[in-house]
Amino acid sequence: MSDYSGEIYRYSPYSISDVAVASISQNPDERTGRNSTPDMAGGSNSQSSGERSDSSSTSVSRKRQASSVSPTGISKKRSTMQMDLDILGCPICLGKLTIPIFQCENGHLACSSCCPKLMNKCPSCALPIGHIRCRAMESVLSSISIPCPNTKFGCTEYVFYGLESTHEKECLFSPCPCPALGCDYTGSYRDVGYHYYTYVDTCLTPLHPYELFTYDKSSSVRMNISDKVKILVDKINNTLFAVQCFREPYGVCVTVSCIAPSSPEMQTCSYHLSYTVDGHTMTYKSPGMKNVVEVSFQTPLENFLFIPHSSLLGDLLEMKLYIGFH
Repeated sequence: MSDYSGEIYRYSPYSISDVAVASISQNPDERTGRNSTPDMAGGSNSQSSGERSDSSSTSVSRKRQASSVSPTGISKKRSTMQMDLDILGCPICLGKLTIPIFQCENGHLACSSCCPKLMNKCPSCALPIGHIRCRAMESVLSSISIPCPNTKFGCTEYVFYGLESTHEKECLFSPCPCPALGCDYTGSYRDVGYHYYTYVDTCLTPLHPYELFTYDKSSSVRMNISDKVKILVDKINNTLFAVQCFREPYGVCVTVSCIAPSSPEMQTCSYHLSYTVDGHTMTYKSPGMKNVVEVSFQTPLENFLFIPHSSLLGDLLEMKLYIGFH
């Protein structure tokens, strides 16, 4: 590797040198007088001092902006770089590299899933592979963070490379599709809440009307079992709730869910649902309401009010619903 100047060049298609990082830039005051010692196979020590202009820009095509922990390990400051994330894929299966990463004696890489499939034999040079860890590449991966995939929906978080799916499951900005029939809009749960009731109010095609509700107050819910779903709207917080009916051989299951991601930042709700017929009242009190990013029509296995067929009065259901914060 030639003189280290903030760029790492590629030498072979499957070696540790296969990390292409372009234009590593920091704020000038962070780069003054800082020594850098890249821990890469074939790397060399060099000193970088003075000021460098910020030449990073929004990544295009298959490149994405990433953040990396400073190699000094003292201040743990972050630098911004442009990186082709495809280069961080396994050269064998092309899947995303995750720790542990292995290399042969010639430095050719393979992910932990590929090594057994290759009978621990490097496809490039036939040397054994699967016993020597590539600590340098593992250090590279553990220091890279990239924007959350939900950036376009409003998330500003950076997550470590390879952990995007874990963050997405709990991201407050996970996309939710609009529950209105025939609508293909997708957005964050609050954007979907506002979009839904404005879409229904202005849509020329007849849609099932929604109902407004208020937290910590019991309200009536009327719906046809054949409609399967009734949307409740909290216009103050732009939040949607789905009341769903599932017709089963012995009766009807009714459940309530919040159309929102399962994020720790979301305040958990609970609900009380009751149905009265001939002076007899059936009640279900939920221990906690389930959050869903998309309405599912699969019969729930738990957390529902069951109404036997003998207690139904035709297709219409009239219930009392209370939603409060858990």
